Amino acid sequence: MKPLFPARLQVGDLVQVISPSRSLAIISDEVRKVATETLNGLGLEVSFGKYAFLKDEYNSSPIEARVEDIHNAFRNPDVKAILTTIGGFNCNQLLPYLDFDLIKANPKILCGYSDITILLNAIYHKTGMVTYYGPHFSTFGVKKGNEFTVREFEKVMFHPGPHTVNSSAQWSDDEWYLDQENRSFFTNPGAVAIHFGEARGTLIGGNLDTFNLLQGTDHFPCPESAVLLVEEDDFAGNDFAVEIDRNLESILQQSSLKNIAGILFGRLPKRVDYSIEQLKKTIRSKPALKDIPVVCGLDFGHTLPMTPFAIGAELSMSVTENKIELSA
Repeated sequence: MKPLFPARLQVGDLVQVISPSRSLAIISDEVRKVATETLNGLGLEVSFGKYAFLKDEYNSSPIEARVEDIHNAFRNPDVKAILTTIGGFNCNQLLPYLDFDLIKANPKILCGYSDITILLNAIYHKTGMVTYYGPHFSTFGVKKGNEFTVREFEKVMFHPGPHTVNSSAQWSDDEWYLDQENRSFFTNPGAVAIHFGEARGTLIGGNLDTFNLLQGTDHFPCPESAVLLVEEDDFAGNDFAVEIDRNLESILQQSSLKNIAGILFGRLPKRVDYSIEQLKKTIRSKPALKDIPVVCGLDFGHTLPMTPFAIGAELSMSVTENKIELSA
């Protein structure tokens, strides 16, 4: 399937914020203000979906409200890009009700991560439209240490690719939304090679356990050659290691996904007891992965900063002992 790339952004374009998972009502006034100002600084106007602030007992909103906001955002010719508010746990509720023909007829940038993994991969699979695993609207509300995220977003969304994947100088894994002033930053060692080699394939994936919710449905992407994007948050706690192992194994056993050409792992959260050495051991224990390039420690997932990755676009990777080159 030939990828359908949405138009790049231009100064003056309108971005609409929608809440397909948790509600914008749980985001503080300060974060909303900073996020809006940051996007305005890129020359973008910001609007909000009709039901973006609606909130029920699950900090989300009814299925019909979320679906309507998605459809309205794609239908509206003035909206040039769609940013999701934040992640959550219930995007898969929306899949039976989405009008994929409407979405395909109105291709535009859709960006988010975590639970939004569901929408990004399902929309790509059903329409061929490239989507973006990258910052939420709320991510732009970070006051300190967010320059890399903003710069990479501008590079990917405003300028045609292919783009080289870069590494940030510093990273953080703190609860910035609770305290914007007292932050902790760490030197970023950059991407780490687990297996060497070269690969080219269609990028799919995102948050690992969320991506696996698509298995067994007709929304699971299965390109002829895939590069798998994998990251996990700290939700599994002490079971992080076994969740990585069994969820990855589950993908490798999918009969519809016949050729995984390479794997990109996001940065591991600092708040879990799991190291790159443990990840290497897990990867090297799987015969299906022994001859493909695997890289970890990239700037995506549930730490900051992050760069957008294009779901449904072709990604090439060249991994040697001395150099890692990724382009999408």
